[in-house]
Amino acid sequence: MSGNYNVAIMGATGAVGQVFLEILQQRNFPVGELRLLASSRSAGKTVDFRGDTLTIQELSKDSFEGIDLVLSSANGSLSREFVPAAVEAGAVVVDNTSAFRMDPQVPLVVPEVNSADLDDHQGIVANPNCSTIIMVVVLWPLYEQIRIRRVVVSTYQAISGAGAAAMAELEQQTRDVLAGKAAAPKELPHPIAFNLFSHNSAIGPDGYCEEEEKMIRETRKMFHDDDLRITPSCIRVPVPRTHSETLNIEFAEPMDEERVREILSSAPGVTLVDNREANHFPMPLEASGEDDVFVGRIRRDLSQPDGRGIDLFLCGDQLRKGAALNAVQIAETLIERGLLKREVAAVG
Repeated sequence: MSGNYNVAIMGATGAVGQVFLEILQQRNFPVGELRLLASSRSAGKTVDFRGDTLTIQELSKDSFEGIDLVLSSANGSLSREFVPAAVEAGAVVVDNTSAFRMDPQVPLVVPEVNSADLDDHQGIVANPNCSTIIMVVVLWPLYEQIRIRRVVVSTYQAISGAGAAAMAELEQQTRDVLAGKAAAPKELPHPIAFNLFSHNSAIGPDGYCEEEEKMIRETRKMFHDDDLRITPSCIRVPVPRTHSETLNIEFAEPMDEERVREILSSAPGVTLVDNREANHFPMPLEASGEDDVFVGRIRRDLSQPDGRGIDLFLCGDQLRKGAALNAVQIAETLIERGLLKREVAAVG
């Protein structure tokens, strides 16, 4: 990557926004000006970035003049309101909300899976849902070898997926319960300390929640396979950070577990953690703060005697690969492919 790019972070004070800042520094992203945008409540606060003190500005439709890239982690309604203004100002937006994911004119991208879809972007690229991202990083290299017909996925989703306030609530509830007090949910519908419950998104008429519907629709869109059968069950668990998932995969042809290990051991964005002798497999504690999705517990599905079934377990940091890292990787890929619209001279 050459040259610097003027970057705006929309939703800069949220959990994902804070990780955007970390990742831009860690990956030495070519930033010229960095503009931090948030609500009026946060405007005026300061943040350190690469030795400079930056002041958070209130988000408005005039916030994007001279900006090349917007990394958006505000909510869906704010994205629908402000993203068009950013595109009109000449920026490319990588949006980390559900606002544009299923728009047929907007590519939905995980770079390890379908970076070629970026060629057709019209100013907006959608970042998939966190649970979808960490699943497809593992599924895609297997799908490329033998077509997958069906996936049964159960998620164990960290509270980080519900935002910074929910993370603070888990900590406070844990302290309260250990002190003999009752857990008092505010951000979440039920107590989360020492508990788990069905994902706190709206339930549709078919009984699937919004999170489950996202995993189905988004995976099919990125794989360009409307016939791929996926049935998820999404659960919130009292883990601060990093989602986990069990996958039961049915292939179109027999798939040997050793072949799965061989494929995943060299797959981009994947770390194999599969030590049966030590009973050591992926754990949120070890995957937290890491860029790769950890995968293990790879074994043949004994309920499918024809050899077409594989079970596995994975963990992926929801705030990194499940959100901010994937968005930054999309931006890096746009630059590498010459698809970021406007380059500016180096600053300083």
